[in-house]
Amino acid sequence: MSIEFPKSDSVDIMLFSEGTYPYVKGGVSSWVLQLMKGLPEFTFGVCFVGAQEVMDGERLEISYEFPPNLKHLEVHYLFDNDEKISPKRKKGSKEGFEAVAKLYDSFKSNDSTIPEMLQNIEFYTKDVTFEDFLYSERAWDFINNVYMKNCPDIPFVDYFWTLRNIHKPIWILAEIVQSLPKTKIYHAPSTGYAGFLGALSSYTTGRPFVLTEHGIYTRERKIDMLSADWVEYKKPSLLQQPEEYNYIKRMWVNFFDKIGVFCYNRSNHILSLFSGAQKIQINFGADENRTLVIPNGVDVDGLMETMQYREKIPKPIVTLIGRVVPIKDIKTFIRAIKIASETIGDIEGWIVGAVDEDKEYVEECQQMAMSLALKEKMQVFDGNKSDMTQDEIIASSDKIKFFGHSNIKTILPLSALQTLSSISEGMPLVILEGFAAGVPCVATDVGSCKDLIEGGINEDDLSIGLAGAITGIANPDALAQEYIRLLNFENGQWQKAQDAALTRVQKYYRQEMFLQDYRDIYNEAKELTWKELRTKVFLYYIPKRLPLVKATTKRFKVVKYTAVLPKVGL
Repeated sequence: MSIEFPKSDSVDIMLFSEGTYPYVKGGVSSWVLQLMKGLPEFTFGVCFVGAQEVMDGERLEISYEFPPNLKHLEVHYLFDNDEKISPKRKKGSKEGFEAVAKLYDSFKSNDSTIPEMLQNIEFYTKDVTFEDFLYSERAWDFINNVYMKNCPDIPFVDYFWTLRNIHKPIWILAEIVQSLPKTKIYHAPSTGYAGFLGALSSYTTGRPFVLTEHGIYTRERKIDMLSADWVEYKKPSLLQQPEEYNYIKRMWVNFFDKIGVFCYNRSNHILSLFSGAQKIQINFGADENRTLVIPNGVDVDGLMETMQYREKIPKPIVTLIGRVVPIKDIKTFIRAIKIASETIGDIEGWIVGAVDEDKEYVEECQQMAMSLALKEKMQVFDGNKSDMTQDEIIASSDKIKFFGHSNIKTILPLSALQTLSSISEGMPLVILEGFAAGVPCVATDVGSCKDLIEGGINEDDLSIGLAGAITGIANPDALAQEYIRLLNFENGQWQKAQDAALTRVQKYYRQEMFLQDYRDIYNEAKELTWKELRTKVFLYYIPKRLPLVKATTKRFKVVKYTAVLPKVGL
């Protein structure tokens, strides 16, 4: 069924979504929806960019209803419809390819600058078009020279198509920028392609650009690329130097490094969700004086209402809310439940989240549970819907239960503990949602999990105590021991963790706090140009003590100063 997208000639805020809203549930998508619904006084646009419309034979489907203030939505795919070009013989721009050569030279150094030409939309639309880059004489000379200089032992066809796939999206994104509605503020939830869209749009129009990094995109892409088999080309071992690593992988890593710098250099505000991410941003080239931490928030009051359905002493149910994908390390959780079951005979592990992203991994997880005698048979899913009802799943004798995507307000009151066994996270909203529902959490030491569970905002936050426990990654024994400790309700540890969870989320992570922070940023930015806002920077922020009240209170005193702006660009 086709859905009509809203269209408008102008919006207050244009959000750039890379593979998230409105197609993928949870995570950044939830944050985007939360932002739009929570700030109804602003009109929003969303520009979605994905790889392909059809993945693994299935077409992407809209996962959310559109809020009334979403006035514009457009969708683009970077690797669909690879049209055939009939090139015409042409020389190509000397100045354009000199700028490209400078960019490639900077890949080899710690140079954080971007050639000024590459900041101009006309570079991509007039100076060096996509056709020019692939088919002009100067393009051939440039590509051949780089190849011979850096990687002559790699098959040229591999190098050529890597280069093409790296650069093709940039020209597509440049075309998108030219047709966007009139916008007051551009806002990207990551660097990468979404961030490039935001930065280039800001360069083109002179309007402010806000960057909020939920995870550190550059670091995540480095991990992906350095471990990926599809970008691997290995020399015969006798020819490979010990210090040498794959040039193809290095091309991708350097590309995303430069995209990150491009975004940081143009951002008026460089926001993160926790202090650890802020430090990484600064290490990757962000201007410290433009960084600010704005933690996420949740509907505390709405989730606390679910506590009326909670038993005073809950059953020993440990719930993992998250997508069933390798990065969540579901297999470690399954192993942990097996170990814990030797001490707590009636313990159960509930897995609640999308199962349609990596069907092979879902099958592997189910098979593992069956091999460990934690599950009787395979479940069949249609999308994210199980062939069993939620009541049937709960009533089953399985100790590992897969729910697919479910309403967490019906799941959390039945859970004694929440857990994350992930190998990478940003700031997981599910932990905060669990806290508000009175569910302590055992999580791996990734992203902001430690700050959320132990207290990371200030000394007062730390004094609240432990809202669960932190373990190392890929350590099922450690997870199991914490489950056993906290589920021994007689020792009082679970009650203490619940009290800390409720206090912390009420004091520091209310949805209205997070929304007010963005309201303030938007109200200031919409009245200023990029250059005017650029003179105002965050020198530092001071965490403030907050009383335990429902009223909206600012968490940080932001200290700003006016900078003397050098003459650059717009």
